[in-house]
Amino acid sequence: MSISFRRPGFVCTDHFLDVPLDHADPAGPSIRVYAREVVAPGKEDADLPWLLYLQGGPGNRAPRPGGPAAWLGRALRDYRVLLLDQRGTGRSTPANRQTLPADPARAAAYLRHFRADSIVRDAELLRRHLAGDRPWSVLGQSFGGFCAVTYLSIAPEGLSEVFITGGLPSLTATPDDWYRASYRRILAANERYFARYPGDQAIARRVAAHLDGADERLPGGERLTARRFQTLGLGLGHSVRFHDLHYLLEEAFLPDGRLSDTFLREVDAAVSFAAQPLYALVHEACLCDGTRSDWAAERTLAEFPGFAPRAEPFRFLGETIHPWFFEEDPALVPLRACADLLAAHDWPALYDADRLAATTVPVTAAVYHDDMYVDRDLSLETARMIPGIRTWVTSEYAHNGLSADAKVFDHLLALRRGDI
Repeated sequence: MSISFRRPGFVCTDHFLDVPLDHADPAGPSIRVYAREVVAPGKEDADLPWLLYLQGGPGNRAPRPGGPAAWLGRALRDYRVLLLDQRGTGRSTPANRQTLPADPARAAAYLRHFRADSIVRDAELLRRHLAGDRPWSVLGQSFGGFCAVTYLSIAPEGLSEVFITGGLPSLTATPDDWYRASYRRILAANERYFARYPGDQAIARRVAAHLDGADERLPGGERLTARRFQTLGLGLGHSVRFHDLHYLLEEAFLPDGRLSDTFLREVDAAVSFAAQPLYALVHEACLCDGTRSDWAAERTLAEFPGFAPRAEPFRFLGETIHPWFFEEDPALVPLRACADLLAAHDWPALYDADRLAATTVPVTAAVYHDDMYVDRDLSLETARMIPGIRTWVTSEYAHNGLSADAKVFDHLLALRRGDI
């Protein structure tokens, strides 16, 4: 089924495809995946190469044309772009507290099919459906880059070229290794933030102390705790959200010492997983390459006492998922037992080092020097294991460089074509 529409600057066609829930059981239950084809006006009938965009996350839908995706306009000069809502997100069959089985074991069994390996196999079915035997290009941002490396491991024959931004995964790190490196990067991001906005240290400490004794409620009705307030640091690796945090803290308190409705409303929007529960449910699983997570972020946090809510100085957390999220976030509370089962699951491998070492697919990757979300050194270690990869290490951009500036994709294209 496909439906087309136009909006200024874009001609869009909606595509839906039924795919197996478990690709190892093609005759079993199916789910639906959605992808939006985008082409520049006047090029609807042109024989353009396909570019599949794989969104960061996990658990985030693809960007919508006209939103903050600076790369898209540049890509449309050369490609017919496909924006995939990865399984469980957006207009694909949703996976959340409203749709998952009430039985935790059944829900966990269902969600074992929502990692990069399943996403790649969905993409291959879409490629055959839309492009036939022609391989296509892939652009992977963040977790989308993880998916792209899985694609190179599983089905390199489907790829003509790969672009990766902020998303070269480690092929050797355990989840514990990953989070130890992550906490060091989060500490560095805190240092950069409070150096930029030194007055915010006192405000953040005051908020955390206030929440220890005050019953402040978010719009959803749940109490805001100091540790949940700390999770506002998730945006410190994003060039825009980094500064937005400062403007949020500016309006934290009313004259009488209570937290303002403005502050509580914006905190709720930032810390709730209602719009992306998969992010919380399978984030650690996406770091498991033949292992289990056992709540790795929570366990390794004990090695970093500086993140205690009342530690001096105050420090925000970052991209880490903790079991108490499933006690305090109403969108996640019904899924706590399911999350525990996923944390205890032994996950199969996502990457094939031998196939990656033998790949002939051209790969170009942007590695952000101070990326809070993906460790630079681990990314470069992986780059050394992929022959012919062209790697651009830059300190000019944060993790969201691709969406912030079209020059990022333009630079990758120039690298791919040998122009630089």
